[in-house]
Amino acid sequence: MNREINFFMSEEIMRQFCAILIVVGCALAFAARAQDTNALKTEIGIFESQTGVVVIKGFAQIGSVSTGSAVVSVRCKESASAATSHKDYGIAVVFEANEWRGLAIVDYDELDALLNGMDYLGKMTYGVTALPGFEAAFTTKSGLQLIAFGNKQQGGIRTFLQYNDGPRIPLASDQWTQLANLIGQAKTTLDSLRATR
Repeated sequence: MNREINFFMSEEIMRQFCAILIVVGCALAFAARAQDTNALKTEIGIFESQTGVVVIKGFAQIGSVSTGSAVVSVRCKESASAATSHKDYGIAVVFEANEWRGLAIVDYDELDALLNGMDYLGKMTYGVTALPGFEAAFTTKSGLQLIAFGNKQQGGIRTFLQYNDGPRIPLASDQWTQLANLIGQAKTTLDSLRATR
């Protein structure tokens, strides 16, 4: 009798343990899937993820900015459906820093706001707050962040670029301006493409 009770109890414990394992496995799979959909936050990312149709992805290198620890490149993107001739436009910002590489996609309709944000952040002063320090950031749909950081105790206002959980890449003011110019050139190129479609 005791053996039967012990057998049923251990069988119930095993069922509970298996149920817990299934729940944990599903949660981990969901978290991994959520990380894989970062590119799908943009219109061009959603467009490029279509199945059952031919999607043509055109690109052109605009230029790059080299810092002491990283290279940041800007590319134009044009994605088209062979079935419908619909086209989406945007840019790719590619990061290469030591062993880390990232690619942030920015939709065409975000470019004006991005350039305005870069202009604002590049001109920030300590007058934006009464407190001795600040951090201001502009974030795109895909997680590309442009950051201005100031602390009166440390002196100077610094600008950074960051993509999701990647490293913060410091940009001197001339590098910041160079990156803004590259993004502006990419937008001009895309404006020309959009005018001819």
